[in-house]
Amino acid sequence: MTTPALLLIDWQCAFDDHAYWGGNRNNPDAEEKAALLLCHWRAQGWPVFHIRHDSAEPNSILRKDRPGGAAIAALDAKDNEAVIYKQVNSGFIGTDLQARLEAIAVTELVICGLTTNHCVSTTARMAGNLGFDVRLVGDACATFDRASSDGTLYPAQLVHDISLANIDREFCSVVTAEGVLKA
Repeated sequence: MTTPALLLIDWQCAFDDHAYWGGNRNNPDAEEKAALLLCHWRAQGWPVFHIRHDSAEPNSILRKDRPGGAAIAALDAKDNEAVIYKQVNSGFIGTDLQARLEAIAVTELVICGLTTNHCVSTTARMAGNLGFDVRLVGDACATFDRASSDGTLYPAQLVHDISLANIDREFCSVVTAEGVLKA
């Protein structure tokens, strides 16, 4: 077994504005679960990668030069932990994430973050397609309500659950934080 890397996706202050993202965020304990994972990785001295969105849109709240682009304090990078900025919904597109993982011979990834149905899912899908063994920590992820083009509103928990179901056992294994920490 190789040493797994922890990928923390988009734990940024902009996601505190629930109304902006659709409201009714599910899983209020996601940050706490992610912080437990981060603490464990740090204690083991295992590799941690903080993936953050830096929008190319000049007025986006997810720009690294704006308050919303800052990391959530409890999940901010420390010491020699890598911070990688992306401009799209995958941590692999337009970044050196894959090269960094390969350089340290990482083949296993543990992923958590915001939002389940966007950047988390896309990064997990790509990681699986690139040949990484991926564990996606479902209870350390969250999302918001989503409205379809016809105006149908889908509750955040449903969006979250279906997003995880869509990728489990095909691109990754969906697991819990407790399961990861016990393993």
